[in-house]
Amino acid sequence: MDRATLQLDDGTLLEGQSFGASRPVCGEVVFNTGMTGYVETLTDPSYAGQILVLTYPLVGNYGVPAPRPAGSLDGPYESDRIQVQGLVVQHYVADHSHHAAVRSLHDWLTEQGVPALSGIDTRTLTRRLREHGTQRGWLHPSGIDPAAARAAAQAVEMHEEVFLRVAPPATTTHGDGELTVLLIDAGAKDNLVRSLLARGARVIRAPWHADLAPLAAQSHGVLIGNGPGDPKDLGALVAQVRGLLADGSRPVMGVCLGNQILALAAGADTYKLPYGHRGVNQPVQDLLTRRCYITSQNHGYAVRDDSLPPDWEPWFVNTNDGTNEGIRSRLKPFFSVQFHPEAHPGPTDTAYLFDDFLRLAGAMRIR
Repeated sequence: MDRATLQLDDGTLLEGQSFGASRPVCGEVVFNTGMTGYVETLTDPSYAGQILVLTYPLVGNYGVPAPRPAGSLDGPYESDRIQVQGLVVQHYVADHSHHAAVRSLHDWLTEQGVPALSGIDTRTLTRRLREHGTQRGWLHPSGIDPAAARAAAQAVEMHEEVFLRVAPPATTTHGDGELTVLLIDAGAKDNLVRSLLARGARVIRAPWHADLAPLAAQSHGVLIGNGPGDPKDLGALVAQVRGLLADGSRPVMGVCLGNQILALAAGADTYKLPYGHRGVNQPVQDLLTRRCYITSQNHGYAVRDDSLPPDWEPWFVNTNDGTNEGIRSRLKPFFSVQFHPEAHPGPTDTAYLFDDFLRLAGAMRIR
Protein backbone atom coordinates (compact mmCIF):
# COMPACT_ATOMS: atom_id res chain seq x y z
CA MET A 1 0.00 0.00 0.00
CA ASP A 2 1.20 3.53 -0.80
CA ARG A 3 2.38 5.75 2.02
CA ALA A 4 1.24 9.27 2.91
CA THR A 5 2.53 11.94 5.27
CA LEU A 6 0.84 14.61 7.36
CA GLN A 7 3.00 17.66 8.15
CA LEU A 8 1.97 20.09 10.85
CA ASP A 9 2.96 23.73 11.22
CA ASP A 10 5.03 22.89 14.29
CA GLY A 11 7.25 20.53 12.28
CA THR A 12 5.54 17.27 13.28
CA LEU A 13 5.63 14.56 10.58
CA LEU A 14 3.21 11.61 10.76
CA GLU A 15 3.46 8.84 8.17
CA GLY A 16 0.98 6.08 7.47
CA GLN A 17 -0.92 4.28 4.73
CA SER A 18 -2.58 6.26 1.97
CA PHE A 19 -6.15 5.65 0.82
CA GLY A 20 -8.56 7.75 -1.18
CA ALA A 21 -7.05 10.12 -3.73
CA SER A 22 -3.28 10.54 -4.04
CA ARG A 23 -2.59 14.26 -4.16
CA PRO A 24 -1.21 16.94 -1.84
CA VAL A 25 -3.66 19.18 0.03
CA CYS A 26 -3.40 21.84 2.72
CA GLY A 27 -5.85 22.86 5.44
CA GLU A 28 -6.50 23.54 9.11
CA VAL A 29 -6.21 20.25 11.03
CA VAL A 30 -9.19 19.66 13.35
CA PHE A 31 -10.61 16.65 15.17
CA ASN A 32 -14.12 15.20 15.63
CA THR A 33 -14.98 12.88 18.52
CA GLY A 34 -18.11 11.23 17.07
CA MET A 35 -18.18 7.42 17.03
CA THR A 36 -20.35 7.15 13.91
CA GLY A 37 -21.65 9.34 11.12
CA TYR A 38 -18.61 9.78 8.89
CA VAL A 39 -20.80 10.14 5.78
CA GLU A 40 -22.73 13.03 7.34
CA THR A 41 -19.57 14.56 8.79
CA LEU A 42 -17.54 14.46 5.58
CA THR A 43 -20.33 16.21 3.67
CA ASP A 44 -20.92 18.91 6.31
CA PRO A 45 -19.99 22.27 4.68
CA SER A 46 -18.63 23.50 8.03
CA TYR A 47 -15.56 21.32 7.34
CA ALA A 48 -14.77 22.98 4.01
CA GLY A 49 -11.07 23.74 3.74
CA GLN A 50 -10.07 21.55 6.71
CA ILE A 51 -8.18 18.29 7.23
CA LEU A 52 -10.36 16.20 9.53
CA VAL A 53 -9.03 13.78 12.17
CA LEU A 54 -11.56 11.22 13.42
CA THR A 55 -10.80 10.12 16.98
CA TYR A 56 -12.88 6.93 16.83
CA PRO A 57 -10.31 4.29 15.78
CA LEU A 58 -12.42 2.23 13.36
CA VAL A 59 -13.58 4.02 10.20
CA GLY A 60 -15.07 2.69 6.96
CA ASN A 61 -16.66 -0.45 8.38
CA TYR A 62 -20.19 0.37 7.16
CA GLY A 63 -19.20 1.74 3.77
CA VAL A 64 -21.02 4.49 1.90
CA PRO A 65 -24.65 4.49 0.64
CA ALA A 66 -25.69 5.15 -2.94
CA PRO A 67 -25.33 8.70 -4.27
CA ARG A 68 -28.57 10.62 -4.07
CA PRO A 69 -30.25 11.95 -7.22
CA ALA A 70 -29.34 15.46 -8.30
CA GLY A 71 -31.42 18.04 -6.44
CA SER A 72 -32.56 15.53 -3.82
CA LEU A 73 -32.26 16.12 -0.06
CA ASP A 74 -32.72 12.44 0.82
CA GLY A 75 -30.22 10.23 2.58
CA PRO A 76 -27.52 10.89 5.16
CA TYR A 77 -25.62 13.36 3.00
CA GLU A 78 -25.45 16.95 4.30
CA SER A 79 -24.44 18.43 0.92
CA ASP A 80 -23.81 17.25 -2.62
CA ARG A 81 -20.10 16.48 -2.15
CA ILE A 82 -17.33 15.73 0.35
CA GLN A 83 -16.33 19.03 1.92
CA VAL A 84 -13.11 18.20 3.80
CA GLN A 85 -9.67 18.73 2.26
CA GLY A 86 -8.38 15.46 3.66
CA LEU A 87 -9.16 12.72 6.19
CA VAL A 88 -6.98 11.16 8.92
CA VAL A 89 -7.96 7.96 10.76
CA GLN A 90 -6.29 5.37 12.94
CA HIS A 91 -7.61 2.25 11.24
CA TYR A 92 -9.38 2.14 7.87
CA VAL A 93 -11.64 -0.87 7.20
CA ALA A 94 -11.62 -1.69 3.50
CA ASP A 95 -14.04 -4.64 3.73
CA HIS A 96 -17.20 -2.81 4.68
CA SER A 97 -20.49 -4.47 5.63
CA HIS A 98 -23.89 -2.75 5.66
CA HIS A 99 -27.16 -3.42 3.86
CA ALA A 100 -27.29 0.12 2.42
CA ALA A 101 -23.63 0.33 1.35
CA VAL A 102 -22.85 0.31 -2.37
CA ARG A 103 -19.18 1.38 -2.23
CA SER A 104 -16.27 1.72 0.13
CA LEU A 105 -15.08 4.88 1.80
CA HIS A 106 -11.87 4.59 -0.25
CA ASP A 107 -13.84 4.50 -3.52
CA TRP A 108 -15.91 7.52 -2.52
CA LEU A 109 -12.89 9.56 -1.47
CA THR A 110 -11.06 8.61 -4.68
CA GLU A 111 -14.02 9.59 -6.84
CA GLN A 112 -14.17 13.00 -5.13
CA GLY A 113 -10.42 13.60 -5.18
CA VAL A 114 -9.99 13.64 -1.40
CA PRO A 115 -6.80 12.10 0.09
CA ALA A 116 -6.80 10.15 3.35
CA LEU A 117 -4.26 8.76 5.79
CA SER A 118 -4.54 5.76 8.13
CA GLY A 119 -2.28 3.86 10.48
CA ILE A 120 -1.22 6.74 12.74
CA ASP A 121 -1.86 7.36 16.43
CA THR A 122 -4.84 9.73 16.22
CA ARG A 123 -5.03 9.88 20.03
CA THR A 124 -1.56 11.44 20.19
CA LEU A 125 -2.41 13.80 17.33
CA THR A 126 -5.64 14.87 19.05
CA ARG A 127 -3.81 15.51 22.32
CA ARG A 128 -1.33 17.70 20.43
CA LEU A 129 -4.16 19.72 18.88
CA ARG A 130 -5.87 20.06 22.27
CA GLU A 131 -2.67 21.24 23.95
CA HIS A 132 -1.42 23.56 21.22
CA GLY A 133 -4.59 24.42 19.32
CA THR A 134 -5.57 23.73 15.74
CA GLN A 135 -2.83 24.34 13.20
CA ARG A 136 -2.20 24.26 9.49
CA GLY A 137 -1.31 20.91 7.96
CA TRP A 138 -0.21 19.39 4.68
CA LEU A 139 -1.33 15.90 3.65
CA HIS A 140 0.64 14.46 0.73
CA PRO A 141 2.08 11.22 -0.73
CA SER A 142 5.29 10.16 1.01
CA GLY A 143 8.62 10.13 -0.76
CA ILE A 144 8.47 13.67 -2.08
CA ASP A 145 10.35 16.66 -0.74
CA PRO A 146 8.36 18.27 2.13
CA ALA A 147 8.96 21.77 0.78
CA ALA A 148 7.83 20.71 -2.69
CA ALA A 149 4.75 19.04 -1.17
CA ARG A 150 3.83 22.27 0.62
CA ALA A 151 4.24 24.26 -2.56
CA ALA A 152 2.06 21.84 -4.54
CA ALA A 153 -0.65 21.36 -1.92
CA GLN A 154 -4.09 22.63 -2.86
CA ALA A 155 -5.66 24.81 -0.19
CA VAL A 156 -8.96 26.62 0.27
CA GLU A 157 -8.64 30.23 1.37
CA MET A 158 -10.40 30.33 4.74
CA HIS A 159 -11.82 33.82 4.28
CA GLU A 160 -14.59 34.89 1.91
CA GLU A 161 -13.57 32.23 -0.65
CA VAL A 162 -14.64 29.35 1.59
CA PHE A 163 -18.10 30.87 2.06
CA LEU A 164 -18.51 31.40 -1.67
CA ARG A 165 -17.46 27.80 -2.27
CA VAL A 166 -20.09 26.29 0.03
CA ALA A 167 -22.99 28.65 -0.73
CA PRO A 168 -25.64 27.42 -3.19
CA PRO A 169 -25.44 28.95 -6.67
CA ALA A 170 -28.99 30.27 -6.56
CA THR A 171 -32.07 30.60 -4.40
CA THR A 172 -34.30 27.50 -4.30
CA THR A 173 -37.68 26.71 -2.74
CA HIS A 174 -38.65 23.47 -0.99
CA GLY A 175 -42.03 22.29 0.29
CA ASP A 176 -45.43 23.94 0.19
CA GLY A 177 -46.41 24.53 3.83
CA GLU A 178 -48.44 27.46 5.11
CA LEU A 179 -45.49 28.93 7.01
CA THR A 180 -42.50 30.05 4.96
CA VAL A 181 -38.98 30.18 6.39
CA LEU A 182 -36.04 31.95 4.76
CA LEU A 183 -32.90 29.85 5.30
CA ILE A 184 -29.75 31.95 4.86
CA ASP A 185 -27.11 29.56 3.51
CA ALA A 186 -23.41 30.19 4.13
CA GLY A 187 -22.74 26.45 4.27
CA ALA A 188 -25.98 25.16 5.82
CA LYS A 189 -26.47 21.44 6.35
CA ASP A 190 -29.26 19.84 4.33
CA ASN A 191 -30.81 18.53 7.53
CA LEU A 192 -31.79 22.09 8.44
CA VAL A 193 -34.07 22.02 5.41
CA ARG A 194 -35.29 18.50 6.19
CA SER A 195 -36.05 19.49 9.79
CA LEU A 196 -38.22 22.39 8.65
CA LEU A 197 -39.97 20.37 5.94
CA ALA A 198 -40.76 17.62 8.47
CA ARG A 199 -42.65 20.25 10.46
CA GLY A 200 -44.74 21.34 7.49
CA ALA A 201 -42.85 24.51 6.57
CA ARG A 202 -42.02 25.88 3.15
CA VAL A 203 -38.32 26.78 2.86
CA ILE A 204 -36.70 29.48 0.74
CA ARG A 205 -32.99 28.59 0.70
CA ALA A 206 -30.89 31.58 -0.32
CA PRO A 207 -27.10 32.06 -0.60
CA TRP A 208 -25.75 34.43 2.03
CA HIS A 209 -24.75 37.03 -0.57
CA ALA A 210 -28.27 37.30 -2.06
CA ASP A 211 -30.46 40.37 -1.48
CA LEU A 212 -32.16 39.04 1.66
CA ALA A 213 -34.68 41.76 2.54
CA PRO A 214 -37.13 40.99 -0.33
CA LEU A 215 -36.89 37.25 0.44
CA ALA A 216 -37.48 37.90 4.14
CA ALA A 217 -40.57 39.92 3.21
CA GLN A 218 -41.99 36.74 1.62
CA SER A 219 -41.29 34.72 4.79
CA HIS A 220 -42.75 34.30 8.26
CA GLY A 221 -39.38 33.60 9.89
CA VAL A 222 -35.65 33.74 9.13
CA LEU A 223 -33.15 30.98 9.96
CA ILE A 224 -29.43 31.73 9.69
CA GLY A 225 -27.69 28.42 9.05
CA ASN A 226 -24.29 27.00 9.86
CA GLY A 227 -21.09 27.23 7.84
CA PRO A 228 -17.28 27.21 7.97
CA GLY A 229 -14.70 29.81 8.86
CA ASP A 230 -14.58 33.11 10.72
CA PRO A 231 -17.93 34.95 10.98
CA LYS A 232 -16.11 38.27 10.81
CA ASP A 233 -15.26 37.49 7.18
CA LEU A 234 -18.99 37.79 6.42
CA GLY A 235 -19.35 41.51 7.03
CA ALA A 236 -21.81 41.89 4.16
CA LEU A 237 -24.09 39.23 5.67
CA VAL A 238 -23.83 40.75 9.16
CA ALA A 239 -24.98 44.09 7.72
CA GLN A 240 -27.98 42.45 6.02
CA VAL A 241 -28.96 40.61 9.20
CA ARG A 242 -28.69 43.86 11.13
CA GLY A 243 -31.27 45.27 8.73
CA LEU A 244 -33.58 42.30 9.36
CA LEU A 245 -33.28 42.87 13.11
CA ALA A 246 -34.13 46.53 12.69
CA ASP A 247 -37.27 45.53 10.77
CA GLY A 248 -38.35 43.23 13.64
CA SER A 249 -41.52 41.97 11.96
CA ARG A 250 -40.59 38.26 12.01
CA PRO A 251 -38.61 35.93 14.29
CA VAL A 252 -34.94 35.30 13.55
CA MET A 253 -33.19 32.10 14.62
CA GLY A 254 -29.50 31.21 14.20
CA VAL A 255 -27.70 27.87 14.26
CA CYS A 256 -23.92 27.48 14.81
CA LEU A 257 -22.37 30.09 12.49
CA GLY A 258 -25.81 31.71 12.64
CA ASN A 259 -25.31 32.23 16.38
CA GLN A 260 -22.13 34.18 15.69
CA ILE A 261 -23.63 36.16 12.79
CA LEU A 262 -26.64 37.14 14.93
CA ALA A 263 -24.32 38.20 17.76
CA LEU A 264 -22.21 40.36 15.45
CA ALA A 265 -25.35 41.92 13.95
CA ALA A 266 -26.57 42.74 17.47
CA GLY A 267 -23.28 44.47 18.26
CA ALA A 268 -21.44 41.73 20.16
CA ASP A 269 -18.01 40.18 19.47
CA THR A 270 -16.70 36.71 18.53
CA TYR A 271 -13.34 34.98 18.95
CA LYS A 272 -11.51 31.84 17.84
CA LEU A 273 -11.49 28.85 20.19
CA PRO A 274 -8.19 26.98 20.76
CA TYR A 275 -9.42 23.76 19.10
CA GLY A 276 -13.18 24.20 18.73
CA HIS A 277 -16.08 21.88 19.53
CA ARG A 278 -16.54 19.06 17.04
CA GLY A 279 -18.47 15.97 18.10
CA VAL A 280 -21.88 14.63 19.09
CA ASN A 281 -21.57 14.63 22.89
CA GLN A 282 -21.11 18.28 23.89
CA PRO A 283 -23.07 19.07 27.10
CA VAL A 284 -24.88 22.41 27.27
CA GLN A 285 -27.15 23.99 29.88
CA ASP A 286 -30.18 26.20 29.35
CA LEU A 287 -29.56 29.15 31.65
CA LEU A 288 -33.29 29.84 31.94
CA THR A 289 -34.55 26.37 32.88
CA ARG A 290 -31.21 24.96 34.16
CA ARG A 291 -31.90 21.86 32.10
CA CYS A 292 -28.91 20.14 30.42
CA TYR A 293 -28.75 18.64 26.93
CA ILE A 294 -26.25 16.58 24.96
CA THR A 295 -25.66 18.22 21.60
CA SER A 296 -23.95 17.85 18.24
CA GLN A 297 -21.46 20.62 17.46
CA ASN A 298 -18.98 21.67 14.79
CA HIS A 299 -17.45 25.12 15.15
CA GLY A 300 -14.16 26.88 15.81
CA TYR A 301 -15.46 30.30 16.91
CA ALA A 302 -17.63 31.49 19.78
CA VAL A 303 -19.51 34.55 21.05
CA ARG A 304 -18.11 36.68 23.89
CA ASP A 305 -20.79 36.78 26.58
CA ASP A 306 -19.49 40.03 28.08
CA SER A 307 -19.76 41.80 24.72
CA LEU A 308 -23.54 41.34 24.39
CA PRO A 309 -25.56 44.59 24.44
CA PRO A 310 -27.86 45.18 27.46
CA ASP A 311 -30.96 44.08 25.56
CA TRP A 312 -29.41 40.67 24.80
CA GLU A 313 -28.54 37.81 27.15
CA PRO A 314 -26.67 34.48 27.11
CA TRP A 315 -29.09 31.57 26.74
CA PHE A 316 -27.02 28.35 26.77
CA VAL A 317 -23.57 27.59 28.16
CA ASN A 318 -21.13 24.75 27.44
CA THR A 319 -20.65 22.90 30.73
CA ASN A 320 -17.23 21.60 29.66
CA ASP A 321 -15.48 24.94 29.20
CA GLY A 322 -18.06 27.62 30.04
CA THR A 323 -18.21 29.07 26.52
CA ASN A 324 -21.34 30.56 25.03
CA GLU A 325 -23.80 28.16 23.38
CA GLY A 326 -26.67 30.52 22.55
CA ILE A 327 -28.05 34.04 22.89
CA ARG A 328 -31.48 35.65 22.89
CA SER A 329 -32.94 39.12 22.73
CA ARG A 330 -34.70 40.32 25.88
CA LEU A 331 -37.16 42.37 23.82
CA LYS A 332 -37.58 40.88 20.33
CA PRO A 333 -38.20 37.38 18.86
CA PHE A 334 -34.51 36.85 18.05
CA PHE A 335 -32.47 33.91 19.35
CA SER A 336 -29.73 31.52 18.29
CA VAL A 337 -27.80 28.44 19.43
CA GLN A 338 -24.18 27.43 18.86
CA PHE A 339 -25.00 23.72 18.69
CA HIS A 340 -26.95 21.78 16.04
CA PRO A 341 -30.60 21.06 16.95
CA GLU A 342 -30.88 19.27 13.60
CA ALA A 343 -27.89 17.05 14.65
CA HIS A 344 -27.41 14.30 12.02
CA PRO A 345 -25.22 12.75 13.25
CA GLY A 346 -26.00 13.22 16.89
CA PRO A 347 -28.73 13.40 19.53
CA THR A 348 -32.08 15.03 18.80
CA ASP A 349 -32.58 16.38 22.34
CA THR A 350 -32.83 19.99 21.17
CA ALA A 351 -34.94 19.55 18.01
CA TYR A 352 -37.80 21.16 19.95
CA LEU A 353 -36.19 24.51 19.13
CA PHE A 354 -37.52 24.25 15.57
CA ASP A 355 -41.02 23.69 16.96
CA ASP A 356 -40.67 26.78 19.15
CA PHE A 357 -39.38 28.83 16.21
CA LEU A 358 -42.26 27.82 13.95
CA ARG A 359 -44.85 28.40 16.69
CA LEU A 360 -43.45 31.89 17.13
CA ALA A 361 -43.50 32.46 13.36
CA GLY A 362 -47.13 31.33 13.24
CA ALA A 363 -48.14 33.53 16.16
CA MET A 364 -46.56 36.62 14.63
CA ARG A 365 -48.24 35.82 11.32
CA ILE A 366 -51.68 36.00 12.97
CA ARG A 367 -51.06 39.46 14.46
